[in-house]
Amino acid sequence: MADAKVSMQDIAGRLGVSVKTVSGALHGGSIRMSDETRQKIKALADELGYVPNLVARGMRQGFLPILGIVADGLITQPFATEIMRSFDNAARADGLSVVVTNIGGRTVEASVAELQRLMPRTIAYASMYHQVVSIPDSLRGVISLMINCRDEAGLIPSLVPAEQDAAETIVEHLFAHDRRKIAFLNLPGLIAARMREDGFRAAHAARGIEVQEAWILPATRGPLYADRARSLVREHVAALFSGPARPDAILCGNDRVAMEVYGALRRQGLDIPEDVSIASFDNQVEIAARLDPPLTTMELPHRAIGRRAGEILSGHRKPLQKVDEIPFRLVERASV
Repeated sequence: MADAKVSMQDIAGRLGVSVKTVSGALHGGSIRMSDETRQKIKALADELGYVPNLVARGMRQGFLPILGIVADGLITQPFATEIMRSFDNAARADGLSVVVTNIGGRTVEASVAELQRLMPRTIAYASMYHQVVSIPDSLRGVISLMINCRDEAGLIPSLVPAEQDAAETIVEHLFAHDRRKIAFLNLPGLIAARMREDGFRAAHAARGIEVQEAWILPATRGPLYADRARSLVREHVAALFSGPARPDAILCGNDRVAMEVYGALRRQGLDIPEDVSIASFDNQVEIAARLDPPLTTMELPHRAIGRRAGEILSGHRKPLQKVDEIPFRLVERASV
């Protein structure tokens, strides 16, 4: 039976080589040896059930096989946890564990200090939605990657959704379905919303189609979108269809707004997509796939962001640029 307490000294003694040679074969390093010797060491280690002492190895290297994440609300939002699930899968494939600490009212410095006690290989900062984050100067050499957010100073590599490109794609999709009069119920105050409006305008300009400025409207009251902010959807939809000039499509800031638009249109006696096409952003499947008809939407690239972050922090790839925009995916359903 394999002995879980087998040491490198045991393997070295069996094969008549040095412990340093065994370490080089099993854990890498600059020591030279023949391929035959390397294979013999690995084969015996497998036969004996050798398990590396990761703590001891980490003490020698100055870090443990851990990736630390400072999370700003990420682990408390079911939708955004796709980032962490994908990130964790990528890390585990390299034998790395992920430790997450939620800021929750503490300072970034306190959260980082908590992680540093565990001697992580590196630390990243992750946000539940696309935002700009001010990282203290003292942490610029500590936090190595921004996930789903941007570093205000532009010094730390960042992985973010390609918001503008997503808006251009979904608007072009509506144009391709002969929808030319598009209203946009956007999310006030968010970086993503501003970038999506830029994409909305760019798609119109590329086609030479005039934007109806009066049809770009906030989905909620107040300067910043929030789930609990008072919705303006019902009154906006009523106003949009009260006169002779009516939209033939509504682009929604997210799938929750789209869900409200469905109800508001039905109060007006309008059918989707026969009278009005509806498109959106996010692809919250529990909403988008269950609406009647199911909703066409741009899927946030949370899984791709998490996977890319895991590959970068595991050392398999480098960021392509300081701000790496990850594309959305168009999910076509029956609302267009």
